[in-house]
Amino acid sequence: MKIILSAFFTLGLIFLTSQSSGQIPPEKFTLEFPEIIVQHIPCDIILEIEIIEDIVPCDTIYIEVLINGEPHILPFIDGKSTLSKTFDKSSIFSAEYHGQLIEKKITPIPLWMSILPPLIAILMALLFREVYSALFLGLLVGTTIICYYKGFAFFVAIFKGLFMIIDHYIIYSLMDEGHMSIIVFSMMIGAMVHLISRNGGMRGVVNILSRYARSPRSGQFITWLMGVLIFFDDYANTLVVGNTMRPVTDRLKISRQKLAYIVDSTAAPVASIAFVTTWIGAELSYIQDGILTIGIDESPYTIFLNSLSYSFYPIFTLSFLVILLWRKVDFGPMLQRERLARRDGVEAVPGTLAVSTKALDDEDLVKENKIRWFNAVIPVIVIVFGTFAGLLYTGWDQGTWGDASLRFATKLSATIGNSNAYKALLWASLSGTLVALLLTVSQRILSLKQSIESLVSGFKTMLTAVLILVMAWAIALITKEMHTADFISRSMLEWSVSPYLVPAITFILAALVSFSTGSSWGTMAILYPLILPASWLIARESGFDHDQTLAIFHNVVSAVLAGSVLGDHCSPISDTTILSSLASSCDHIEHVRTQLPYALVVGAVSIIIGTIPAAFGAPFWITFPVGVGALFLIIRLLGKKSQ
Repeated sequence: MKIILSAFFTLGLIFLTSQSSGQIPPEKFTLEFPEIIVQHIPCDIILEIEIIEDIVPCDTIYIEVLINGEPHILPFIDGKSTLSKTFDKSSIFSAEYHGQLIEKKITPIPLWMSILPPLIAILMALLFREVYSALFLGLLVGTTIICYYKGFAFFVAIFKGLFMIIDHYIIYSLMDEGHMSIIVFSMMIGAMVHLISRNGGMRGVVNILSRYARSPRSGQFITWLMGVLIFFDDYANTLVVGNTMRPVTDRLKISRQKLAYIVDSTAAPVASIAFVTTWIGAELSYIQDGILTIGIDESPYTIFLNSLSYSFYPIFTLSFLVILLWRKVDFGPMLQRERLARRDGVEAVPGTLAVSTKALDDEDLVKENKIRWFNAVIPVIVIVFGTFAGLLYTGWDQGTWGDASLRFATKLSATIGNSNAYKALLWASLSGTLVALLLTVSQRILSLKQSIESLVSGFKTMLTAVLILVMAWAIALITKEMHTADFISRSMLEWSVSPYLVPAITFILAALVSFSTGSSWGTMAILYPLILPASWLIARESGFDHDQTLAIFHNVVSAVLAGSVLGDHCSPISDTTILSSLASSCDHIEHVRTQLPYALVVGAVSIIIGTIPAAFGAPFWITFPVGVGALFLIIRLLGKKSQ
């Protein structure tokens, strides 16, 4: 008995001693460093101590560890502790515990190098007008930089970086649930479009629309109108409108570049400012993150609504398109493409891709009495309303709809904001494809075997787009890991500026980040938490009262959103820009090249006549009409008849 009591007493004494001194004999002491360490960016180092369990009967303890020779008392949870550390230059990091010393040489990647992968990809794409090799080269530059700063020799880093593209970045891009949803959704849309082309439904739609789309102007206006009506999701917008209107615009000799521009310039601008879209949830969550830091007594939705009076780029883009269509003019590279299409037909225009399906060859298999417009319209309606129904279903909250104090529009917007857009799109695309299959087989237009073969052929047509998307996502993943957005943000915000210029700088900054990363949502996620508190503090420290500060704040909220859309429109690695090219069967670089002058003109007018005057107090009922008038004058001066 005495022996047992003595043993318990000894163990207790050891435990108390170790707790008071912070030293517990470990079995093993290890460090885990991040794969990528970037200069000036905090990184997490995980310290792990494998402790004898019967001596430490608790999960969380505080242990003293020597970090670079200095004592630090760190909390260990289940034997692990995380230390945040910033490395500004090459150095030796050391950690010592209980006689075990671990040293590692850290060579952080210079932050400015983070801009190289997207920049090279963009420049090569624009220079050589070939997107595959440009994206691959951008990826290779990024992976080579990463491997080189991990300690590999330059040529070895190139070799290892080459394989890292496929075994890391491509695979991780495909593992993302949202990315896979977009791929499957795109393939389903491609399959459905191929089937409704082959069963004569698309030709029936063309015959109906021909009554209203009798000229290039009316054909472009109908395309614009469809883009505005399908407002709730930019992906659904680009794929449905582009694929549906392409036969009509081809017949009217409207270039594929112009079709892609109309599709691209109605999708994101409408989705970004409409009250009920798949964007609204992300926008409100980003705004919420920003205002929590400041402590403003306003809801994110109220701030979003107030920011709409500063949403110059999306509204000016839609207006710019209408003016172009009304005056039947174009300028820049688009004018050349439109004139060539009017004169020699769409097929004669460089950058026009053949519709790589057998639909056009097989249309003669469909008898004239079986060419029915509803075989195409019904599946498209199923997708449109199915997506909307899916958004309501996945975002439904009984508490929200049971709150009598909320308006219907607020309830609807909150529901859409909380929805799972990817599930809604997948359900809707599958439903539309199945409906198209059922209509085709039930009317004996095609056999079941022929219908399935058409669907499979439709899947194949999406391969090129999927390849570009995956590589663009891989580039975006590299820019995220290398903190490209941090580099751009820090470069732009290094200098103290007047509060009146903060919205304009924010707009330019958002456009640059979005252009470099190819992601509007990613730009918003990065900039909203960073810019919103900064703009509020700058205005308050400059002596602005609450109302003046709030006006600047609302302007900045809109500037982040509008700049993100502008950068997205200009970027060759943007997924919505790629999808617009795909849906229009237009060469991707040709689409970017012809759209770029238009986007930059609208962006310049948005800053000069919209964002800056609004920051100085100009009311929206003056800035918007003056801005539209300026666009009209520019089009009148530069525009020339395209027919």
